[in-house]
Amino acid sequence: MHIIKRSIAAISLVTVSAWPAFAAVNVTIDAGKPGPVINKNVYGQFAEHLGTGIYEGMYVGTSSNIPNTKGWRNDVIGALKQLHVPLVRWPGGCFADEYHWKDGVGPRAKRPVKVNTNWGGVEESNAVGTHEFFDLVDLLGADAYVNGNLGSGTVQEMADWVEYMTSDSKSSLANLRRKNGHEKPFKVAYFAIGNEAWGCGGNMTPEHYTNLYKNYETMLKAPKESRPLMIASGGNDHDTKWTDVISKNAKGQTSAISFHYYTIPTGKWEGKGAATGFAEPHWISTLANTLKIDSMIKNNIAVLDKNDPEKKIGLYVDEWGTWYDVETGTTPGFLYQQNTLRDAVVAALNFNIFHQHADRVHMTNIAQMVNVLQAMILTEKDKMLLTPTYHAFHMYVPFQDATSLPVTVVDDTAYTLGETTIPGISASAARAKDGKLYLSLVNTNPGKPADVVVNVSGKQLAAATGRVLTATAMDAHNTFQNPQAIKPAPFSAKASGGKLTVTVPAKAVVVVALEG
Repeated sequence: MHIIKRSIAAISLVTVSAWPAFAAVNVTIDAGKPGPVINKNVYGQFAEHLGTGIYEGMYVGTSSNIPNTKGWRNDVIGALKQLHVPLVRWPGGCFADEYHWKDGVGPRAKRPVKVNTNWGGVEESNAVGTHEFFDLVDLLGADAYVNGNLGSGTVQEMADWVEYMTSDSKSSLANLRRKNGHEKPFKVAYFAIGNEAWGCGGNMTPEHYTNLYKNYETMLKAPKESRPLMIASGGNDHDTKWTDVISKNAKGQTSAISFHYYTIPTGKWEGKGAATGFAEPHWISTLANTLKIDSMIKNNIAVLDKNDPEKKIGLYVDEWGTWYDVETGTTPGFLYQQNTLRDAVVAALNFNIFHQHADRVHMTNIAQMVNVLQAMILTEKDKMLLTPTYHAFHMYVPFQDATSLPVTVVDDTAYTLGETTIPGISASAARAKDGKLYLSLVNTNPGKPADVVVNVSGKQLAAATGRVLTATAMDAHNTFQNPQAIKPAPFSAKASGGKLTVTVPAKAVVVVALEG
């Protein structure tokens, strides 16, 4: 729960010289009223067969000169393990509804080559299939979220895949899995029936999809102890009808309903805005647009509260992130984009929002892990770099499976540019598994630091220690020539006179442990 009390002043940010040096904000944490646990899967990842997101970016094959384990790049796996990646969604995305699982099992040299019609019309070798995906999650120590093909597949095909992965019997499908090198059943934590059924997954109505979902879910058999939690394909943006229809008519057959939202600077799919080289209007519009997800989640939760008051159905934001115009000189269908400080701020704002809704939002999956959209990592042949978004994820690791705490933000300032005004400070707090109290603070203002006075009910604070991520330029980013241009720095603050004041730099993300 995150309660914000604000008196929004009309502050023009056009004249920098008119800004006061600091803005005073009061943040109060009620440590005596623990809220729901922030499920670690809120920090889930997404790997789709799209561009170089898997091939080249993560999977190079066992014969590659790039050091690898079972074909997966050691440098990428090592970096991702530092994020404690809890879960990976695969194989899509839109790709999921054209993916036929039998093409991706058996000897790789004999697998059929297909065309990836959604993403660039390139050849899909099927070198990465079911077994390779589970190698990936095993290397990461993550859970598996598999997305089934509803759009172009059949109920028999999907049922066969679930049996192939989960059965411990001597059935022909289970024996085929054994023949292909995996004696024991795979652990499938989550299984989705289709993806974006309103669009690339079939252009369906929610009523038609829900009937299909119920049919497919009924026919997907697995041992009771190995049955995945089933996810229904829900809506996007401001649409709540999908959540309404599914939660009314598939109650008892679904553990969660998915939801998708992408942050676009202009709010328009045609002419989204550039990933770098942008001016301040696209800084504030991007942040303003990303903050809209809060009301979208609230509206969908209100529908769930009406149809599912027992709270048995989760809302999984299994695609989210920034989406910009493709980089010049890259393949449009590969969705490669640079990643800047702005993306890290977007990520942190979303984390703080997800924490507020921890009772329903049990999973989110950023799009995507490597080389696609708001990626953690960018690669170029044997080179690899960590993006600002990666660093934001790393800073927020303590919030995985932490207990959320109510936060009140009293802020007499706001960040305004032209006709757009957004909160200047976003905050979230939780009691982590290590027993420490963690506080995250995001300053959305690109030109003005903020003095944040931190109070914890019933506790005297002595200091705050952690890390800060910021830079001089709004579009600061890492390149292969300068891969550490932007990275977190140590951060600390000490109480004075019984009062702890944390000075958050302009355009910054801060995560600290509070010490008493």
